[in-house]
Amino acid sequence: MKEAGLYDQVWQAGAIFLPVQSVGVMGDERTYENVICLRAVESVDGMTADWCHLPYPVLAKISNEIINKVKGINRVVYDISSKPPATIEWE
Repeated sequence: MKEAGLYDQVWQAGAIFLPVQSVGVMGDERTYENVICLRAVESVDGMTADWCHLPYPVLAKISNEIINKVKGINRVVYDISSKPPATIEWE
């Protein structure tokens, strides 16, 4: 977020490990790895929040870095749920 100049526009952000197997391809072989969900929201007081409309190039860079540097991850998704009905955090 800091590198992209978006740090002060995001109220809260995080990465959530989802223990869900995802089919992917690395080289010529199928992989069965896990998923990371990214969550970034804008809010004034935390009682309501809207998902941040992060630029696609920023999301692409974050996704590529996670997939290339974190062993066991082959898919990154972005949570676009607002609060309510979703909460900011995942449990």
